[in-house]
Amino acid sequence: MRHRLGRECLYVPSCRLGLYVALRHWCPPGGRVLMSPVNDDVIFFVVLAAGLRPVQAPLNPLDGSIDLAGMPEAAWRGLSAVLTTNLYGNPDRAPELRSRCDALGIPLIEDAAHAIGSRVGGRPVGTFGDASVFSLSKHVGAKTGGFLAVADPRLRTELEAARDALLEPSGLGAEIAYGVRPYAEAGVRGLRLVRAARATMRLLGMEEREEIRMPLRAGELEQALTRAPGLGDFNSWVKVDMHAYRLSPGRVRLRRTERLLAGLDARLDAHLAGTERLLRTPWAAPGAGASGPEPVQPLFRVPLLVQDRHAALAALARRRITVGYLYDPPLDAYAGEAFTDPSPAPEPAAWFARHALPVDPCRAEEVIAVLTASGARPARREGLR
Repeated sequence: MRHRLGRECLYVPSCRLGLYVALRHWCPPGGRVLMSPVNDDVIFFVVLAAGLRPVQAPLNPLDGSIDLAGMPEAAWRGLSAVLTTNLYGNPDRAPELRSRCDALGIPLIEDAAHAIGSRVGGRPVGTFGDASVFSLSKHVGAKTGGFLAVADPRLRTELEAARDALLEPSGLGAEIAYGVRPYAEAGVRGLRLVRAARATMRLLGMEEREEIRMPLRAGELEQALTRAPGLGDFNSWVKVDMHAYRLSPGRVRLRRTERLLAGLDARLDAHLAGTERLLRTPWAAPGAGASGPEPVQPLFRVPLLVQDRHAALAALARRRITVGYLYDPPLDAYAGEAFTDPSPAPEPAAWFARHALPVDPCRAEEVIAVLTASGARPARREGLR
């Protein structure tokens, strides 16, 4: 990653932990962070855990990127940082955001979890911010690990100490469980037991989500905020979908991650080919996967825009194609003004969140066949710019 980015990189057990370390380093407690309302709620809770106030940005309704033109000038004042999303790998306008942050004297932090192979302005995503975070659970498929990349290499020792202070020790049982997990998951898929396995996990309390968004638990969240910053009181929210997000990696995790990372370029080529195919379909948004004059990106997921997403999800599920990474409703509608500043223009984000169908580009032909056979219609964009 140091070679790819030209930046000092620090391994972290998860992207969310790397983001927490970055926010704590660059943002004073009580600060305000501009972020996208169409984002994982885990990231929202990481921002809160860092003792910061999320401020929801206006979005481009066609790709979910931050819409700088829709942000009132007065809203920029008082920000402590800007956090990009690069949703599904589609780059935010990092060069313009970098210039804006420089003018305001605040840090730019790039969440590149979905964008390990994306570029904008001729540079890789993750090379514009004071810090950027990457996930190896996405394109690489390691289900663990990530990187915190920094513009100033002199900060490595300080950030490494901050990371180490947050790590939890890894035991033999955790390493064995991680090592056998891919084989167990393959067996479950092969025997078509996915639904039964998920039902069992819910009964055992191992799967916290029944809907797209996790339960907010407003009363508990209000109490946790009185003790922020700190991960301890926010752990029940931040750990969702990845209980080992603070776990110090053992040999099994590191060796498997290293092996998978070695195949990153081949994975990116496959994602690029699938993205190009999906962007030629009637459900693709104009310009999706590209940023202005930029070429098509190797998207982690391609956000097709369908009129009836519920029906499309059901049709895909019948062919054993699972669609994840849905972020509906937007965070300002989910959390309310008690916990976040709402977007100055919420309608485009709500429309995108309602219609986006983020599909795996590596299954492009299957997805196209299912959507065509089911009669899925493209989403109508009347009234939205």
